[in-house]
Amino acid sequence: MQIKNFVIDQNLKEQTKHRTVALPIACYETTIQQNIHGYIPLHWHDELQFVLIVKGEAIFQINEEKIVVREGNGLFINSGCLHMAKDHNQSGCVYICLNSSPHFLLPQELYTTYVFPYIQATNLPFLCIDASEPWGKNILDAMIKINQWVQQKPSYFEIDITLQLTIIWQNLIINGFQLEFDETEMVKNSRMKEMLNWIHLHYAEKILLDDIAKAGQLSRSECCRYFKRILNTTPLKYVTDYRIHKSLSLLQQTESNVTEVAFQVGFNSTSYFIDKFRKSMNMTPLAYKKSRVGD
Repeated sequence: MQIKNFVIDQNLKEQTKHRTVALPIACYETTIQQNIHGYIPLHWHDELQFVLIVKGEAIFQINEEKIVVREGNGLFINSGCLHMAKDHNQSGCVYICLNSSPHFLLPQELYTTYVFPYIQATNLPFLCIDASEPWGKNILDAMIKINQWVQQKPSYFEIDITLQLTIIWQNLIINGFQLEFDETEMVKNSRMKEMLNWIHLHYAEKILLDDIAKAGQLSRSECCRYFKRILNTTPLKYVTDYRIHKSLSLLQQTESNVTEVAFQVGFNSTSYFIDKFRKSMNMTPLAYKKSRVGD
C-alpha cells in the first residue's frame, strides 16, 4: 500500500489510520516522490515509527535535526516528534514504514517501566538504525518479516507480529540510553506546535508576524529564531509555502480555476500566487493543474 496524500489536521497531526483491522499498527512501502507533494510533509503522530530504506536514500528532518538514511539502514522516530522526509539526490527512494501504538509494544504491566520513559524522554526524538550493528540488524529483519506478514496474512500472523514488535523494542532499549527529561525542551516543542497550529487554522486569512509570535507566546525575534532553528525558514515564508501546499489538492479538482484557488488559500493577488507557485514547484499553477487533472 502506498500512501500518496498524507492527511494532516490543523495541529500537523497525521490523520492516516495507523492500524490493520485487528492490530494498532500499519506497515507499508512508500515511494517518496509519488507523494502528492513530491515529499513527505511535516507532520507528527502518537505512534512510534520505524523506517527501513529498501532503495535509494532519504533526508529526514526530526524536530531540528536533519539526517541522511541510506539503503539498507533505518530510523526510529519517537512519538509526537515533528518530522518530514525528502528523496536524496533523486535516488527514487522507497522505504518500509512501520507505525505502532506505544501501548501495543509490550504487555500493559511492562509499559510503565519499559516504554513510557522512552517516549517521554527529550533526548530521544530519533535513533539511527545501523544494519551493521547486531541490534540494528535484528530490528530491520523484524520489520521485513512484519511487512511480509501484513501483505500476505498467513495463519496466526497477528501473533507473529506481536512477537517481532517485542524483539524490535527490546533491541532498541538494550543500548543503555541515559534518558533525559528537559522541561525547557518540552516547552519549546509545544510552542512550535502551537505556532504551526495557528498558521494551519488561519492560513486563508491575512497573517502578520505578530499573530504567529503571539500564538507561541514569544517575541517577534524569538519567533523568527524558532522557525530558523527548527524549519530553516522564516515564519512568513512558511505561511507562503503552506498556502502553496494547500493549493495542490484544490488545483487537482476539475472545476477549480487558478484565481479562485489563489484566494481560497490566502493570496490576495493571482499574479503573486503564480509567481510564488512557479518558484516553489518549477511550473505555473495552470501547468500543474493540467498535468494532474485526469491522472
